Amino acid sequence: MSNETAKKGKKWETPLLDQLKEGPWPSFVRELERCATTSPRTEDLLGQLEQSYKDNVNHWKHGGMAGVTGYGTGITARFSAMPEKFPGCKEYHTVRIGQTQGYFYTSEVLRKLADICDKYAGGLFDFHASSGDIQTLGTRTDELDPMFAELRKIHFDLGGGGSGVRTPSACIGPARCEWAMFDTLRACQDFVEHYQDELHRPMFNYKWKTKFSGCPNDCDCSGVRSDLSFVGVWKDNIRIDQDAVKKYAEKMNIWEDVIYKCPTKCMSYDEKNGMVIDDSNCVKCMHCINMMPKALRPGVVRGAQIRFGGKVTMTVGARLGFVLVPFYDIEKDKKEGYPFLTELLDRIWEFWDENGASRERVGELIQRIGIGNFLEEIGLDPIPEMIAFPRQNPFIDFEEYYEEEGEEEEQEE
Repeated sequence: MSNETAKKGKKWETPLLDQLKEGPWPSFVRELERCATTSPRTEDLLGQLEQSYKDNVNHWKHGGMAGVTGYGTGITARFSAMPEKFPGCKEYHTVRIGQTQGYFYTSEVLRKLADICDKYAGGLFDFHASSGDIQTLGTRTDELDPMFAELRKIHFDLGGGGSGVRTPSACIGPARCEWAMFDTLRACQDFVEHYQDELHRPMFNYKWKTKFSGCPNDCDCSGVRSDLSFVGVWKDNIRIDQDAVKKYAEKMNIWEDVIYKCPTKCMSYDEKNGMVIDDSNCVKCMHCINMMPKALRPGVVRGAQIRFGGKVTMTVGARLGFVLVPFYDIEKDKKEGYPFLTELLDRIWEFWDENGASRERVGELIQRIGIGNFLEEIGLDPIPEMIAFPRQNPFIDFEEYYEEEGEEEEQEE
């Protein structure tokens, strides 16, 4: 606790929260106490949180709407279930602020954001939420529009929320990463600008997340956290510097550390032939390149793989995104205004809108109706590269699709 807090005295006794300050690790309770020295609403937040720990009940009410005029998203409404006891938490809304691509900020911009947060929220920031947004905690309903006006002055917009397109996010990409196969920052920003209506005005059955990772390392965790995932890949062979391979062989066991860990066992090594890779069986996992970055490099024919339907556990269990488009020449499509991507998304969203149930993610819809029916409706032909699960029998079972096709032919006869 800071000296200022000690002098002022705590408004609420928080013995349970105090336990969370023990140990050598950073504590969110200490940060709340620092904010509480200047923010009565955060002071009441500490009291309500302590009460929740005592009662083993979350004292936030379900229901209630709050928002910025003209926008349907960007604000997560929170209302206290004990407003008489904790008036500072009566309205304690979360404001989602769209992040910059690559999370680059100047100290000047951070100070301006901090001033807005101190003025209109509880002094609390979240850099960055799981969706990527900057989040401020503790804004009252009557402060939302003035706060948004000040955010617009420094060129920040609200993020997505609710049953619409959530704020897309991207890894740092070519700004600082040598492995980036495409410009994740530009692609993500283009997506944000093109889908403003879908981002700010919910119109879907449930949420839709989009993430961009520049290489198969997938630092943005797009394959498991987004309905639409772009992962950078290369199409040609891995480039090999055999002299550098020999130097790695002097200080590491290549067979133990690299060869045996290849998921498809497509590599071999000996002193005579050097490193040999069967690129036709390479699944672009990046393990060998990560272990030997000076000897192995991705190929030069680069683009993105489009994965689809990933999500964490909600109504139905977690799903990995399956490969919808094995290789997408995103740079070429960008030059033409993204016609392939926008037309594909239009077909997918139209099908999801007509056939999805309430609070059903698009991946769950596919699981319910079958991948064959889905591909037929969106106009993509099934191909072997559309794998559903890695490192086991990978192929999607199209049996249902062919059975239905056979039944239609019998009816026509």
